Amino acid sequence: MRKPRSQSFAPRIVAIGVVACLMSAACATATATGTGATPSSPSSPNPGPTSSSSLTATVPPSPTPGPSASKGAGCLVGEAWNNYAEERIAQWDQPAIEKELAAAGDDYLATDAASSQETQRTQIDKLVAKGAKVIVLRAQGGSVGLMDPANLKAVERAVAAGVAVIAYDDLIESPSVLWISIDQVEAGRAEARAILAARPKGNYVIIRGMKGQPLEALRASGIDEVLQPVIARGDIEIVAEPYTVNWDPSTAQTEMAQILARNKSIDAVIAESDGMATGAIAALKEVDLAGKVAVGGQDADWISLARVAAGIQTVSVWPDLRTMGTVAGDAAVALCKDPDISKLKGTKLYSSPGHNQVPSILLAPKAITKDNLNLVLEAGWLPKDYLCASIDPSGAPSACR
Repeated sequence: MRKPRSQSFAPRIVAIGVVACLMSAACATATATGTGATPSSPSSPNPGPTSSSSLTATVPPSPTPGPSASKGAGCLVGEAWNNYAEERIAQWDQPAIEKELAAAGDDYLATDAASSQETQRTQIDKLVAKGAKVIVLRAQGGSVGLMDPANLKAVERAVAAGVAVIAYDDLIESPSVLWISIDQVEAGRAEARAILAARPKGNYVIIRGMKGQPLEALRASGIDEVLQPVIARGDIEIVAEPYTVNWDPSTAQTEMAQILARNKSIDAVIAESDGMATGAIAALKEVDLAGKVAVGGQDADWISLARVAAGIQTVSVWPDLRTMGTVAGDAAVALCKDPDISKLKGTKLYSSPGHNQVPSILLAPKAITKDNLNLVLEAGWLPKDYLCASIDPSGAPSACR
């Protein structure tokens, strides 16, 4: 039996930078073997492999991303995006932010760094030169979530010029920058609670993300916090918990297959992303255990929610990116009137890995199971005909009836 981790967990995160993968857990786009050809959903910034089920519903194309701007007499807000190629930006983030700015009569100018730190550094300086009073920055980080020191200096120049900077999604190590994101520790807790409710006893596997990355550390701390007392009671045993390079779904499938080759008595799998859950489910399918083992994931990818509806996946944790965009837009409107972040309502200080007290607004995600699938439908996160495709009406969840 694995020994519980220390309750005094401090996120294991390297300094300088940015939690670059904070929302995009499936950092690889590789396809797990032995799966179908169901397209990935626009709700996932870096979609994982296709489903191991027979779902074949098509996903409507997301809006064509690109720079946006409005001109008028209002305060100018700059949007410095890391990469428009991530469908989530055009699908959810940017429209939600700009809706709030437009309603307030403020102007906006969006830029695309196309995954180049140098380009984003230049764009930050240009937004300041153009008179931006607020910059919403989704920082372009390195492969392990680090912000280039030169880019951090560009942020510091903006702050020194009186510009309020919002670190959107990804943490920036500065007490002068507002961080708005999903609470990833709570996301881990939510997934673990849902799996425990489904399988309160038995053998557990945890498919962890890439070792040493910020997102893995944050989600792991929430998962471990919930599981530790149950492990201590002897109700569950962690029989394997591999780290997965690049959060790769194909690697997760291989890891799960190797675990099953040693021990097929598995009751639950907690995967730290929906992409890796897909890989695990593909391996479970090969030994006729898909739908019999409780499986959890993160990010509320469309295909994962469809698996929840079909009873193949137990839970997917939903970070509503539109809510995050709305909160960021509202904060930008308020900071246009007064750039003093310390006066902004609803902020709390976050003790960062770099030992900074960063003002933050961290939003709680929701665990989506069969019982509350109506939430994602009512919110327009995905269409009902996709969610409920290929489901037998006699056993359909209430959301699909």
